[in-house]
Amino acid sequence: MSRIVRLGLVLLALSGPALVTLSAEVAEAATAYESPYSFDQTWSSSLRLVRVDLGLKITEKDPDHGYLLFEYTSPESGKRVHAGSLEVVRAGRDVVRVAVQLPTLPSYHERMIVDALAKKLLTEYGDPPRRPDPPPPPENDATPPDDAEKH
Repeated sequence: MSRIVRLGLVLLALSGPALVTLSAEVAEAATAYESPYSFDQTWSSSLRLVRVDLGLKITEKDPDHGYLLFEYTSPESGKRVHAGSLEVVRAGRDVVRVAVQLPTLPSYHERMIVDALAKKLLTEYGDPPRRPDPPPPPENDATPPDDAEKH
């Protein structure tokens, strides 16, 4: 074997793991959205968006836990099917969070679904309900009067 061929094979062997790492990069994060609507409104609109509006196949759903798994196809990837998930979470009093994950695709696909959901909620339910203003901070009565400081 010539010296140049061996050198090329060594370089390829050393750079192989780095190339595999770069090409196998998977998005771990989800695209999130805080819905100003109720859990029930957000869940039902999410379900209709995925199944009816986007025409995707739902492979599993659990309304009690607020998640659904679906098969996503992108016009860019032809007929290739990508596993996706959508989760609706009660994150506190009057707070509903939505997370969309399509780990094998760029995040703009997740953002497209979240934006479509926000638009759908506004179209179906109108302006979001106004949340009450937070209560004012309590007055601090622990401060001693000016006369008490002098003694």
